[in-house]
Amino acid sequence: MRSAQDGKSSGAIPSVKPLVRRSRRSGAPQPWTVTHDDPATAARIASKRPSPQFGMIDFAGEYKGWRVLLNPLGCYYGFIVAVGILTVFGIIMVFSSSSVDMVAAGSSPWAKALNQVGFSVVGLVLALVAAHCKGRTLKWLALPMYLVSVAVQVFTFFFGIDVGGNRGWLRIAGIQFQPAEFMKFTICLWFPLVMISMMRLKPGIRQSWKAWDLGDWGRTFGLYVLGLGSVLLGKDLGTALVIILIGLMAIVASGFPMKYVGLVGIAAVVGVAILTVFSSNRMSRIMATYTGCTADNIDVCYQATHSNYALASGGLLGVGLGNSREKWNYLPAAHNDFIFAIIGEETGFVGAALVVLLFVVIAWCLVAVAMQMHNRYASVALLCFMMWIVGQALINIAVVVEILPVMGVPLPFVSAGGSSMIFCLMAAGACVSLMRAQPQIGAAHSRA
Repeated sequence: MRSAQDGKSSGAIPSVKPLVRRSRRSGAPQPWTVTHDDPATAARIASKRPSPQFGMIDFAGEYKGWRVLLNPLGCYYGFIVAVGILTVFGIIMVFSSSSVDMVAAGSSPWAKALNQVGFSVVGLVLALVAAHCKGRTLKWLALPMYLVSVAVQVFTFFFGIDVGGNRGWLRIAGIQFQPAEFMKFTICLWFPLVMISMMRLKPGIRQSWKAWDLGDWGRTFGLYVLGLGSVLLGKDLGTALVIILIGLMAIVASGFPMKYVGLVGIAAVVGVAILTVFSSNRMSRIMATYTGCTADNIDVCYQATHSNYALASGGLLGVGLGNSREKWNYLPAAHNDFIFAIIGEETGFVGAALVVLLFVVIAWCLVAVAMQMHNRYASVALLCFMMWIVGQALINIAVVVEILPVMGVPLPFVSAGGSSMIFCLMAAGACVSLMRAQPQIGAAHSRA
């Protein structure tokens, strides 16, 4: 019989004693928890474990302690509840902030609120349709819808209506709408798909710039820039900034090399700077925000100044629903882009903070689910929708509190307006559909 020393000298594999850690709850063996006495054997087995990839964080169904905040099912329902609360609260605030203007115009004080209810119903129907679309259906529709949105947006340059200095609206059969809202929706579906496909077809780009195929990449980025340019033709820089944020999120999340992401970011910053410097209106708004009001820009400061008055009047608990003073024809767009100021005035710091918290919940839920998905497309698309909804909300709130210069960006689910409400709800429905690609959410939906 050979001794242990003979076994080692002949190259035989030393004996190991596997130790399997068992689940505290069920006693079942846990995957990849086998330990070995021999370090070399343990290292060899560890090297065979699947390496984590983007969007593939797995807690093996254990959500204890702080990890309960990452539970996909909790995030799934939390997202739906947050969107529902914002929508209902938005209708209430639209009524409160618009009733004075409606009466002054000779209409019913309920007119604007009833319109918002109608837009919400249409958006809810489209949200239900989007929620019942399979992921492959959304992929198939992504490019055609994006091309249609670009074509309609181009029409605004020739046949559009000027609203607030921006030529980004169309009126057809008495219905006025903003095509750029539809474009945001389609970009969130199309751009992640094409970026992921390109990264799979051209993986060499991660190693060397020589792997660049200007033809394929040029068509990809060129089509995206075409949509962005069609919005800029209407001088709507606020909407263009949101589209840029969506594009940057798709580029980063798809695995595009970070050294090139920096170049794309620099190009975006330079482009926005050029568009700003060569516009006297934009420069005056920037100077008014960061240098203060003077006799030369008092008209530009008016809206931001009364927004500050509204927030300051609200205090901690607000002056009460319906009791705003600034909505009495002092604050322009009180029911629209500056509705957050009325929220702060009537519900105070507490109400405004709760609105911000609801958007934080939306961001957290979408990111948490996206990072636990095996479907790369669904994961990246969810992050793009998050960047649209939450990024736009942050821009709107930053404008109201005078961190950013005034720009026409509505508060998602809250501001008055049919185009924004309908497509934000439709985006929420698409998010619900995409989240069902997560295994736990999909299984729970199948059992329901």
